[in-house]
Amino acid sequence: QEFTEFRKERGNMLLSRKNQLLLEFSFWNEPVPREGPNIYELRSYQLRPGTMIEWGNYWARAIRFRQDNNEAVGGFFSQIGQLYMVHHLWAYKDLQTREDIRNAAWHKPGWDELVYYTVPLIQEMESRIMIPLKISPLQ
Repeated sequence: QEFTEFRKERGNMLLSRKNQLLLEFSFWNEPVPREGPNIYELRSYQLRPGTMIEWGNYWARAIRFRQDNNEAVGGFFSQIGQLYMVHHLWAYKDLQTREDIRNAAWHKPGWDELVYYTVPLIQEMESRIMIPLKISPLQ
């Protein structure tokens, strides 16, 4: 009864809702608990239809440029829901660390080439900064 009432009240506050069933890229690290405190960046990419395999092939190489600081948490793609969606989850100590790590990638030979080839595959992209709850294993 209480849960039914909660769902009804919650429904009055929602403007929209999306669900996706995601699969993990095989070349990405599996998400594991982290010591914090950390902030997380969820980068979401809407790819052009028909480009998922190409994206995956490029990122199988690109991920090695972004693992030095253990910031790569997980990489996922949609299987059900909005298709050709890719989500990358990154962990950083703070926003300054995020900026430093992202800038350092540009100094690594080959990173700029991989970005050059993946950008045309993207229709839309979004970045969200998230702070984990105290109960989250991703601190």
